[in-house]
Amino acid sequence: MITTEQLYQLYLQHPVISTDTRKIAPGSLFFALKGDKFDANTFAQKAIEAGAAYAVIDNPDYQLGDQYLLVKDVLSTLQDLARHHRRQLHIPVIGLTGTNGKTTTKELINAVLSQHFKTQATQGNLNNHIGVPLTILTIDNTHEAAVIEMGANHQKEIELLCSISQPSHGMITNVGKAHLEGFGGVEGVKKGKGELYDYLQNAGDQPTAFVNSDDATLTEMAAARNLINVVYYGNDKSKTLISGQIIENDPLLTLEWTNNKTGDTYNVKTQLTGAYNLSNILAAISIGTYLNVTAAEINAGIEGYQPKNNRSQIVQTATNTLICDYYNANPSSMAVAIENIGKIDAKRKVLILGDMFEMGEESAVEHASVIQKALDTTVDERIFIGKDFEGQKPNNSAATFYPTAEDAIAGLKANPIKNSTILIKGSRGMALERLVELF
Repeated sequence: MITTEQLYQLYLQHPVISTDTRKIAPGSLFFALKGDKFDANTFAQKAIEAGAAYAVIDNPDYQLGDQYLLVKDVLSTLQDLARHHRRQLHIPVIGLTGTNGKTTTKELINAVLSQHFKTQATQGNLNNHIGVPLTILTIDNTHEAAVIEMGANHQKEIELLCSISQPSHGMITNVGKAHLEGFGGVEGVKKGKGELYDYLQNAGDQPTAFVNSDDATLTEMAAARNLINVVYYGNDKSKTLISGQIIENDPLLTLEWTNNKTGDTYNVKTQLTGAYNLSNILAAISIGTYLNVTAAEINAGIEGYQPKNNRSQIVQTATNTLICDYYNANPSSMAVAIENIGKIDAKRKVLILGDMFEMGEESAVEHASVIQKALDTTVDERIFIGKDFEGQKPNNSAATFYPTAEDAIAGLKANPIKNSTILIKGSRGMALERLVELF
């Protein structure tokens, strides 16, 4: 069997990884990963025929020649190869996780750093046990910084991803109520996300942690580990490197931020909505400032970032302003999104909320809590979609409930909404993007 070092020498000659025979890059290394419904060992020959230089396999039945590299386990080999490659890199690697805002924060950090460095960052949602090593293996000796997003729905996953990405700088966006089923409740989420701080605490080269000073949970988690190098951002000017506040939310955010080391203050107009994005923006500004990106470059990065993938996206239609935030949803992100629309300066406001998934035993109480939050928020219309919300429908509530998205579509066609600012938010499985064409 081939060793990691031997495989690494081949990787240096063929530094492109393929895992899908439908997208084979000529001269690449094909890793025959197993899925729930397939065994890619069976596609190894097809990969070679499509132009792959080598196929990494873990079933000797498919070893048809010298181009077929037999290993004990393809997935762990991919991860080991990424670890080995990471050890050869001597650049800032920012690792981040959190319940909400991971992808937006990752994109903001990359937007800021890319004004000053040649960067590499996690693409799309490649933030798991396969995506992280694949991302690490796209970093080459021309890159000057990297931003690695790490997602998890069980404990020990962040620990694994840190062992692969070995961040020199790290941050947790927040700890909230998501994937409660997999984590085993809120305390399980806290422990799972805290694995990033555990890595920063125990790594020999004393990495730097960026911590939101306004978040009591994060500050307590950081203090409990006695992290050596901590940079704070938030409202407390005496404690933070970067502080800031929203000066406009209509619905796009304009911020005022201060470098508390120099005392200089700047304004930046963003293409983001949602007061909850303040901390995400300050995190990116803080990391950029710490890594000597100029204020002008930082503002250019923030101003130029356009949200995508249905995360806090603003869509203007002929008669409505839509806040499209239906990539995912959990109780924490629902709460801040509802709070935000309550604060937005708009003549008429509408909430359209879809079921939250992976809530486990907490589902009923959490859906009821979101309904109450919506009822307590000053908006003109409230619409709930899904069986979980309908199951918690209160008597005589000032809201409309639809058991399915199809029912909601029919209802909205019969009762169209016009001249409104509309928040559309729900879990990805609800496919609420189907509603957009109705407005």
